[in-house]
Amino acid sequence: MIKYYEYISTQKLPTVSAKLSWSHYDELLKFNNIDKINYYIIICGEQNLSIRKLREKIKNNEYERLPIKTKNKLIEKTESTVQDFIKNPIILKNTLDKEIENEKTLKLLILENMEEFLTELGTGFCFIKSEYKIKIGNNYNYIDLLLYNIKYKCYVVIELKVTELKKEHIGQIMTYMNYINENIKTIDENKTIGIIITKKDNRFIMQYCSDNNIFNTTYELQNS
Repeated sequence: MIKYYEYISTQKLPTVSAKLSWSHYDELLKFNNIDKINYYIIICGEQNLSIRKLREKIKNNEYERLPIKTKNKLIEKTESTVQDFIKNPIILKNTLDKEIENEKTLKLLILENMEEFLTELGTGFCFIKSEYKIKIGNNYNYIDLLLYNIKYKCYVVIELKVTELKKEHIGQIMTYMNYINENIKTIDENKTIGIIITKKDNRFIMQYCSDNNIFNTTYELQNS
C-alpha cells in the first residue's frame, strides 16, 4: 500500500484507471522501473486485460521486446505510431507442435491463433483476410495477411518469411503496399504499413530501406 501511494504521488495522477483492479497494481508495483509500470498500465486500460493476461505479457517480457525509441516515446509522452508497439521478437504459440519449415505452415500457425497474434502486434489490429488476392498487370499476387488498424486508420500488409530478411522481401512488400494505397485506401485513411516477419532480421538491409512505413521483426515459437 505504501508503494502504491508513492507511485500515485510521483505520477501526480488525479485518479487511477477504473479498468485496473488492486490485483493489477499489486502485480505491477513489484517492479522498480516506473516506465515499465506505466507501459503495462496503459495496455491494461487499452486492451482491458485480466490479471491472467497481464501476467502472461509480463512473463513473455513484452516491455523488454519493445523498440528503444518506443520506450523513449512513452517516457516523453509523445505521439505514437502504429509501428511503435510491434515487439521483436513476436511470440507465437506453437500449437502445431512441429518445426516451421515454410511460410504456409507459419501462416497456418498464426491463423489458428489469430487473436493472440493481433494482440502481440499491438492495439487496434483487425484481421481482414489471408492470401488476399490483388491483380498487378496480367498477374495475380497474394498478400500473406491483410490487416487493418482502427486506432491509426491504416491498412497493414504482412509478409511471412522463414528465412533471414532479404532485399527482395522489401521490394515485394513495397509493391503490395503501393497497390493498397492506390486501389483500396481512401483519402481519409493513413498510408499503408508493411510488416515483414522473418526468422532472422538483417539490420544492414533495413538501414538502407527508404520507406519508413516498412518494418521488420522476427518470430519466436513458444511451446503451447
